[in-house]
Amino acid sequence: MKTFSMRHLPPELHKIHADLKLFLDKKRNYKSLKILFRKKLGYKLNLEHPQSYNEKIIWKKLNDRNPLLTVTADKYAVRDYIKEVLGEKTADKILIPLYYVTENPENIPFTDLPEKFVVKPNHGSQMHIIIKNKNNISPEQIIKECKKWLKINYGIYNHEWAYRNIRRKIIVEKLLETKSGSLPLDYKLFCFHGECKLIRAQINRFDKEVLTGYFNTDWKLLNLQRPGYKSIPSALDKPEKLDEMIKIAGKISSQFDAVRVDLYNCDGKIYFGELTHYDFCGLARFEPESFDFELGKYWKLQPKYWLTRKKNQRKTQLIQ
Repeated sequence: MKTFSMRHLPPELHKIHADLKLFLDKKRNYKSLKILFRKKLGYKLNLEHPQSYNEKIIWKKLNDRNPLLTVTADKYAVRDYIKEVLGEKTADKILIPLYYVTENPENIPFTDLPEKFVVKPNHGSQMHIIIKNKNNISPEQIIKECKKWLKINYGIYNHEWAYRNIRRKIIVEKLLETKSGSLPLDYKLFCFHGECKLIRAQINRFDKEVLTGYFNTDWKLLNLQRPGYKSIPSALDKPEKLDEMIKIAGKISSQFDAVRVDLYNCDGKIYFGELTHYDFCGLARFEPESFDFELGKYWKLQPKYWLTRKKNQRKTQLIQ
């Protein structure tokens, strides 16, 4: 006898099912969410007065309904946001060149694409295909995988509201490589109220053995680890144009109380990766645990902070 699983539900029913689970869990004072949080992080989730970084991410998932979250979680729509906050000239320098975007994977013009490129959806994470030689690919297999991605309503079972209403697309963009032919290092800048406070550097981000290191904005390696991730064996060289990376991240993050700005540094050239609003779903365990609370101190929760910001901006314009 076959057992039923969620994957057998039509895609349009997944959102209904997720909403029902969220409604029932809310009625139970988020009992299931609190059990998961305790299991993953080892301490009790406080939603009434969140203090740690992870607690505040969970609070954000349940309460923050800033419309810009959806815009900037969309890997295609965020390009216009970057142009708006940085200006066209700066944005054009850091945005990864876009080759093609479509809602129908069968329309991807494989014959017109360069030898190397990346295929990914605009509405989720950990979904991508890296092509280093298009003569060795099967367009049919790529199209098949893209169609699977487009059926995924990403984030709905993790209460990640920002992804819910993204119009799903497939993006084809340039593959970033260093002069040596390797993938560039991935820098994740943790920003609070428009200021970068922490940087996570990742080596081999698409390999099985990802190496991670945490640095402050002066590029001092911190005694901080993530269980399950190997730490870099020694301090990395300070990336070129680090100050410029921090400045860019500050501007990009200025419309949010907290967001992770992901950048690449490819032989000294800065590229924008994405904005991450729900870092590790709010379940990122730190060692020592106290750092979770230290990081949380930078984040001052203010319900509907984006409305207050707009009001202040209007006042400033009137004064001027």
